[in-house]
Amino acid sequence: MFSDTAKVSLKAGKGGDGAVSFRREIYIPKGGPDGGDGGKGGDIVFKADKDTNTLIDFRFTPILTAEDGKNGAGTRSAGRSGQDLIVEVPIGTIVKRDGEVIADLIRDGQTAIIAKGGDGGFGNAHFKSSTRQAPIIHEVGEPGEEFEAELELKLLADVGLVGLPNAGKSTFLSVVSNARPEIADYPFTTLTPQLGVATIDGQDLLIADIPGLIEGASEGKGLGHDFLRHVDRTAVLLHLVDVYNNDAGEAYQTIRTELEKYSDLASRPEIVALTKCEGVDNEIIEMQMASILAVNPNAKIFTISSAAHTGLTELLRALKNEIKNKKEIIEEDEIETEEIATITLNEKDLKDTWKVEKTEDGKFVVAGEKIEKFARRTDMNNYESLNRLRDIMKKMGIRAELASLGAEPESIISIAGKEFTLVEDW
Repeated sequence: MFSDTAKVSLKAGKGGDGAVSFRREIYIPKGGPDGGDGGKGGDIVFKADKDTNTLIDFRFTPILTAEDGKNGAGTRSAGRSGQDLIVEVPIGTIVKRDGEVIADLIRDGQTAIIAKGGDGGFGNAHFKSSTRQAPIIHEVGEPGEEFEAELELKLLADVGLVGLPNAGKSTFLSVVSNARPEIADYPFTTLTPQLGVATIDGQDLLIADIPGLIEGASEGKGLGHDFLRHVDRTAVLLHLVDVYNNDAGEAYQTIRTELEKYSDLASRPEIVALTKCEGVDNEIIEMQMASILAVNPNAKIFTISSAAHTGLTELLRALKNEIKNKKEIIEEDEIETEEIATITLNEKDLKDTWKVEKTEDGKFVVAGEKIEKFARRTDMNNYESLNRLRDIMKKMGIRAELASLGAEPESIISIAGKEFTLVEDW
């Protein structure tokens, strides 16, 4: 079974909590805080694999979860980081989050961090100072990223076969390559994309047979809307036209119109092949070629017969030359994989900007990259940890803004989903 789209829920690992611990050894009174940091949560990493051909497994495993980081311990022992979850996907997989592309895996072995694990919290050893000799402050680990990802597979091939249903694409692919698509004398035999490798003059050509298109395919009619994406990355289009069409030019124009409506496919290098030409009079072939040239005077037209194995070598050689001469072949540096950067409390580029909004139910919601980072790592059940967050808010000017908006000591403050109240001496 072929599957070229899927949705999957991702949950990266939570960071481990920092420890509250004090060194207690004989002859070493008041040894001081020695709570270790929590380990980082595991990331979810996608890896392109040439031996994986479908997204079907995600239909049966709709939730992917990475390992949580371990909690810190005494003697400044840091918790172990959670193990990353490595997920193999087909080459050509695009990963989207809320409709935005966050990864595009186009090479075998290429990896991308899709969901970032949470940072571990600091243990109380981090909070010792000249005025705080025995801190009981610690941080909890941050939750890992959790969201639904949309996966889309776009086949990567040198040649994309296009044409109306029953134009002979599957037969052509089965003859020139090692592919074995289903073949029959009726439209829409091919219901899933097929890949095959043809060899000409010692060079391999990866050919993708796309299910037959119909008029209106770019608007979602027939099978074309789902499969046009698979020719989006091919270097050259091979447009097959059945010589037995009443009007080959009209059949050719139908597909060209759909390609023009979808992405930039109409400007892709193209070779046209009249198929099933065995036993057909030259007069009919010339008439059909003239009909195509009337639509596109620059069309490069070949006549072939897959059944009789005629004209195939010349066609494959022409395809090879087109691929070689194509100026806009995708280069590695053209694809940028966005990875979610690791954020630490010490990063200089962590934004200090924030805003406060009062909701209809009287809560005050504080939003901002840096303050949310601190809030996620605050243990709301630890009095000293919560007071530390309040002090940070004061230094950042957030408390002054809350006061100007009418916040009172018992007002509920919400930051990164965590809620607490102000205090009398706030």
